[in-house]
Amino acid sequence: MLKTVQQRVAVRDIRVLIVDDHNLVRSGLCALFRSQPDMKVVGEATDGESAVSLALKLRPDILLLDLSLPRKSGMQALRELSGSNFHGKTIVLTASIDRGQIVEAVQLGARGVVLKDSPHELLFKSIRSVMVGQYWLERSSVSDLAQQLHSLTRQPAIPGRRAFSLTPRESQIITAVVGGYGNKDIAEKLSMSDQTVKNHITAIFDKLGVSSRLELALFAMNHQLVEPS
Repeated sequence: MLKTVQQRVAVRDIRVLIVDDHNLVRSGLCALFRSQPDMKVVGEATDGESAVSLALKLRPDILLLDLSLPRKSGMQALRELSGSNFHGKTIVLTASIDRGQIVEAVQLGARGVVLKDSPHELLFKSIRSVMVGQYWLERSSVSDLAQQLHSLTRQPAIPGRRAFSLTPRESQIITAVVGGYGNKDIAEKLSMSDQTVKNHITAIFDKLGVSSRLELALFAMNHQLVEPS
């Protein structure tokens, strides 16, 4: 699978901008990227202000962004870039996961979150996954993130299911996905085959314009598509 993903994004080098205020971290990352034939570091930034400036100037494919930065925080930089014409994909590089921060980062357009102590193979995999349109977060985080998003947005209830032409069965499946259930569990829960669940999820993705379970969960909570327990 990794080979397939790598082939899909290896049309040209993946251009990476590294943003971290620690020299050792940046130099270590640069050394790691030199081992990857399909990736190239095009720039380095040490604070939020230079991160925004270089991102707009260099137009990297991947912005590898630490959130704890001097002068302007990584979150402030991400917020500023979200309102600009920057079209690169941001992966947050962090020493620890703060659920609230991660939800906010995803709302501002971040496509992935990688812990600094993760194996470097996972960093490379996250970049290739994000480059083909996926989100990179631990699968177990989907339900927690969705709940956090709901508490942060506090939007009034709206007739979302009708607005997107969702069937009652599709609404049930969305609720199960937000709850963290896999396809097999959903099939058992709703007394249907695995293939039928897959077909429903494909139809849901098409109707809502999402491409991953995480994106579906965030979209569902943001648009009040989850059925009450």
